[in-house]
Amino acid sequence: MTKTTNKKIKLKLKAGDLVRVMRGRSKGKEGKIILIDIEKQRAIVEGVNLIRKHEKPNAKNPQGGIVEKEAPIHISNLMILVNGKPSRVGRRLNAETGKIEKYAKKTNETLK
Repeated sequence: MTKTTNKKIKLKLKAGDLVRVMRGRSKGKEGKIILIDIEKQRAIVEGVNLIRKHEKPNAKNPQGGIVEKEAPIHISNLMILVNGKPSRVGRRLNAETGKIEKYAKKTNETLK
């Protein structure tokens, strides 16, 4: 039996961010985040961590065969890219708007 918690997890990455893989077999590769699974803390990055999957023939793929697709990778292995260089991400309160914003700790610049 698995434990479930109602604790809300705040991730510092979001879909659309440009990231670099820092660990694992895809180390050094860069790509854009397509999808994030918040509960499992995993992300699917475009062109990174590719696997080969055998598919039966179906309506979408009548021939079937071996298909290459991206597999999820843990977010702890990813770093956001700022001006082409990896940086840690922080969160701070914007004094003007009163909202929390993301910023790059290396360059101290605000991220969208």
